[in-house]
Amino acid sequence: MTTIDSYSHDVSGEKEFGFAQAIRVGDTIYVSGQLSHDADGDFLHPDDFDAQLQQSYANFEKVLAHYGATRNQVVSETQFIVDLPKHNTAMAAANLAYFGDHRPTSSTIGVASLFFPGQLIEISFVLDTRLPA
Repeated sequence: MTTIDSYSHDVSGEKEFGFAQAIRVGDTIYVSGQLSHDADGDFLHPDDFDAQLQQSYANFEKVLAHYGATRNQVVSETQFIVDLPKHNTAMAAANLAYFGDHRPTSSTIGVASLFFPGQLIEISFVLDTRLPA
């Protein structure tokens, strides 16, 4: 039997929209789109791509900590970016800095808008915990 474990940041929106931040099914962890919010779920840094990106990674680190996983176990990421031509170079540089020598698969999708006014980035991840941490 496969074990299932879900994780939430316990912020507004999770219960209202019916989702978890992540769910582990066996050795695979599926992570919902991470974005720039604080511990109360309040959106941070409207229209500041770099600050939103750093906060999104910080929120993802909380998911990793819950599961005892590391970014080296990420096998796939999907980035949703408002005004992709403007932010593509910053995203690439941040991605290289965040993952170092690790190279997960990646899809970058330009979008017209995201949930919050001023939201420019959202990133979802898939991890395989059989990979070395």
